[in-house]
Amino acid sequence: MEKQTGAIHRAKVWQLFGFSLNNVATNLYLWEMTFISYFLTGFVGVGVVMASSLVTSMRIWDGITDPFIGFVVDKTNGRFGKNRPFIVIGQIIMAITSAVMFFVTPTLAESLRFIGFIVIYAIYIVGYTLQCVVTKSAQTCLTNDPKQRPMLAVFTGIGSVVTFSVLPYLSYTYLLRKHNFQFDTGFFSEQWLICSIASAILSVVVIISLIEKDRTEFYGTGESFKTSFKDYWEILKNNRAIQMLVIAASTDKLATQAKSDATVTMIVYAIVCGNAAVSGMLNVYTLVPNIVFMIFIAGFIAAKMGQKKSIEVSSWGGIICCAGLILLFIFGDPKTLSLPGDGVFTGWSFFTVVFMVLTVLYGSFNNVNTNVVITMTADCADYEVYRSGKYVPGMIGTLFSFIDKLVSSLSATVVGLMCAAIGFTQALPDANTEYSTGIFIVGMVGMYGLVLIGLICNIIAMKHYPLTKEKMQEIQEEIAAIKAKNRQIA
Repeated sequence: MEKQTGAIHRAKVWQLFGFSLNNVATNLYLWEMTFISYFLTGFVGVGVVMASSLVTSMRIWDGITDPFIGFVVDKTNGRFGKNRPFIVIGQIIMAITSAVMFFVTPTLAESLRFIGFIVIYAIYIVGYTLQCVVTKSAQTCLTNDPKQRPMLAVFTGIGSVVTFSVLPYLSYTYLLRKHNFQFDTGFFSEQWLICSIASAILSVVVIISLIEKDRTEFYGTGESFKTSFKDYWEILKNNRAIQMLVIAASTDKLATQAKSDATVTMIVYAIVCGNAAVSGMLNVYTLVPNIVFMIFIAGFIAAKMGQKKSIEVSSWGGIICCAGLILLFIFGDPKTLSLPGDGVFTGWSFFTVVFMVLTVLYGSFNNVNTNVVITMTADCADYEVYRSGKYVPGMIGTLFSFIDKLVSSLSATVVGLMCAAIGFTQALPDANTEYSTGIFIVGMVGMYGLVLIGLICNIIAMKHYPLTKEKMQEIQEEIAAIKAKNRQIA
């Protein structure tokens, strides 16, 4: 049984780690869809702008489904808990629809491919949202300890760092090289098989980790109450914490989605640097430093000074490193970028050494921002209990996701429009595209420019974010008092 002291209830370390893998499980599917524009232009038969616009439209659809699913989560409290059923249902839907998307859609008649793809993709997104909502909603019942929640952020961050270190190597260095740097059927089928099986296994671990804590006594005040859709507006209007967190996270997500876009990756590494394979190796070399940095900032600073402070520290650090990388690309020689294992390494150049130092620091700061906001949504949910007496983690989490996805949905369109503006209207830039000034500008804006804007928004938003470490301690004590009062009445 969990340790519990007064207002605080905690989870076991293995439960925190196991639950954090839910983010990895959904990110595996998110990674598959990073390449969807290439699939659309190569197999569904649509142009670049149409492909990027469709990705944007589906991202908006993803956001629209969030409030409805969050509402259902808050209404759910059955034999198998509030959260676990959504993991199972989401996994089943994602596995089936993604298989149909990649294996069946290309075999349809040309006139049916586009419509068929849209329908399947729309259903896939519902499954993706069903499992994603648990990442935010289940945190509140797992632990409410202000000192322990940063540990969950650390585990989530480590999972993300490892995932996005291994997957680029898998896709860009191994699979893409294996398929002659072509996004062909073999590339998509192998990637689907690996990611889908891994996601299913991790989801089983998540379910086991939640069994003990996914119970009514750990839900808010321990009471059930009625909710309605009008509560979304009331929360958005009055919960200052979620307002500021949404501003910080959505601008970050827009930037990171654009940065990780396969087209931006190909432009920067394959065209500007002339070494497509290095993008996969890069994440392998930065894996350990990123984890160490994550433990220090998201763990030590957040536990000692609060999660708000960790966002502020990492945002300032990211701004400095990001600006340094842009200057390095402008005044340095990116054609000398090479790492051991990429197949063309001949030695450590000045550009490579400085690039690696700045990239390790920049990536570490950025990973802190990305993962700490996930656990901060749990703080926002507890703040809502404190503010209004309503325990609505599903609403809080999906309200956050709804606005976050609406803003970040623009990333694919932004990348597509930038490419179209320099002449790529029918096909996206690939490893064989010639270098140009326009290509360089698109790469720098997509890789670093949008990130800078997002980090500046973080600094501004955190100035008005009310949940300091001390405030969260006060909130947990108040919630505990409400629980005690309810037990006396009962």
